[in-house]
Amino acid sequence: MSDQDTHLVLERLLRLRDRREPLVAQIAEWVGAGIIEGRLQPGQDLNSVELSRRFDTSRTPVREALMLLEQEGLVEMKARRRPRVAAPSLTDIKDIYQVRRQLLSMLAGLLVQRATDAQLTELRTRVEAMRELADAADVDAYFWSHVLLQERMTEIVGNTTLKQILDSLALRTLMLRHLSLTRPGRLAYSVDDQERLIQACEERDGELASALIAGATVRALRAVEEQIEQDTPGSGKSARKRRSAD
Repeated sequence: MSDQDTHLVLERLLRLRDRREPLVAQIAEWVGAGIIEGRLQPGQDLNSVELSRRFDTSRTPVREALMLLEQEGLVEMKARRRPRVAAPSLTDIKDIYQVRRQLLSMLAGLLVQRATDAQLTELRTRVEAMRELADAADVDAYFWSHVLLQERMTEIVGNTTLKQILDSLALRTLMLRHLSLTRPGRLAYSVDDQERLIQACEERDGELASALIAGATVRALRAVEEQIEQDTPGSGKSARKRRSAD
């Protein structure tokens, strides 16, 4: 997965080609990638002055970029407060994954019906490359490869409405999807899920394919919940860790 591929994904999802000011797109892409990959943490302040210095510009393009990310649910901007990275509630996260599970189940069923043998071979080749990234513990490269794998699946299925709905959720879920992959052992589980999914598609078993991708989505949600619990001060796991360190 190259930086160019990351750029293309964010450019499409953020509709950056529609921006007249290239600097706004550049700032939005940098901040967006930082949020998704976890370099910018939920609740973290986004200092407009520091961003202006980083990109050698006035605060106007920075504010426009952050407003764009706010529209996509990645940034929160409130009166008389600094912009900050959005921190969705656990309820919001569960709601998102509930919808995503249903949509991906539909996607898998349609993929079984509509993909040609050659297209399934292409998908298997992508998953084989993802296995190498998982074995190398390259979270970022594996994550973006997974994003592109699912985008390719939606292209193959050719259901425009389904793709538009998935795209509308995409930016809100990318940060969570990346977070889930940072849990110990998650890369191996994830690539195993992808291999089983491709096999079910090759066997033209739509019910199994739908069930597999739904199960993978549920496991991803559990990983997110575990990571949030671990990172939340005062949570059971955090308290136990502090007691064991005392």
